[in-house]
Amino acid sequence: MRFQTDLVPARLIRRYKRFLADCRLEDGREVTAHCANPGSMMGLAVEGSKIWLEPNDDPKKKLRYGWRLVDHENGHFTGVDTSLPNRVLRAALEARAIAPLAAYTTVRPEVKYGTNSRVDFLLTQDSLPDAYVEVKSVTLCRTQGLAEFPDSVTARGAKHMAELAKMAQAGHRAVLLYLVQRTDCTHVDIAHDIDPTYAAAHEDATKAGVETLCIGTHITPEGITIATPLVLGRTAR
Repeated sequence: MRFQTDLVPARLIRRYKRFLADCRLEDGREVTAHCANPGSMMGLAVEGSKIWLEPNDDPKKKLRYGWRLVDHENGHFTGVDTSLPNRVLRAALEARAIAPLAAYTTVRPEVKYGTNSRVDFLLTQDSLPDAYVEVKSVTLCRTQGLAEFPDSVTARGAKHMAELAKMAQAGHRAVLLYLVQRTDCTHVDIAHDIDPTYAAAHEDATKAGVETLCIGTHITPEGITIATPLVLGRTAR
């Protein structure tokens, strides 16, 4: 998935009110960008960090920039926009580029299921059980090479685990897909210390038959695409 407009580099001044970030462009101008990320962004909202913004000229939008990437200035990037993973994954699912789900030919986004919930993707195919796929964007890294989820307490995430478990128990496929929006990680784990309730819900869901997939990304200021599968757990199994 390519960004709609060319990104421009900037330096982060501060992130505040969750969805706002003051930034300094290379020409010295200060602008406020929309930050499409409701999480804590632990380790990513550091003053002075190099970031990449996407300009827009949409008159319906109050802000002329959207914060898309953190540039770690060592060849690695992190995508901070939590709305992008579903777009990236929809294209990959429709192209049948994710091996464990490649047998499904019909991809439907945002389908109602469970109790007042919507699953990110419902995959269907004749002769196969329906596959309910819930997507989580992973950006936290506290240990070199290890991505963790969540980066803050997520009651909504625990609810999703319970809904997926019910689908698995009903005979459907239920898949939790962690898309790691970082290029510097090879493993993925649950941040038990940040949200023990979510960690317990993930364990219960796994016992109920929910599958977990972890997928990396290629990220540049030009765009984001899926990369290779990542290992679930702190060390190779």
